[in-house]
Amino acid sequence: MPMTAQDLLEAANRLSQADRSWLAQELLHPPGDGSTEAELEAAWSNEIKRRLDEIDSGAVQMIPLEEVLADMDARIAAKSRA
Repeated sequence: MPMTAQDLLEAANRLSQADRSWLAQELLHPPGDGSTEAELEAAWSNEIKRRLDEIDSGAVQMIPLEEVLADMDARIAAKSRA
């Protein structure tokens, strides 16, 4: 049976922090994708601008950090009880 994305995630989570960082970099920037550092920086700049424009226009709703952390804590607690 082929490995699923969930299987891969579980395996990756068992790696050291250094190996997970390397894997993330490789997945985000596969060898031979032709992207230069300047192109990657430009892409990130465009993404940042797009997201800021969404915030400024009200297209997205910001969530206070306290709410996000409380939600994460609740989810972790629920999984611990399961």
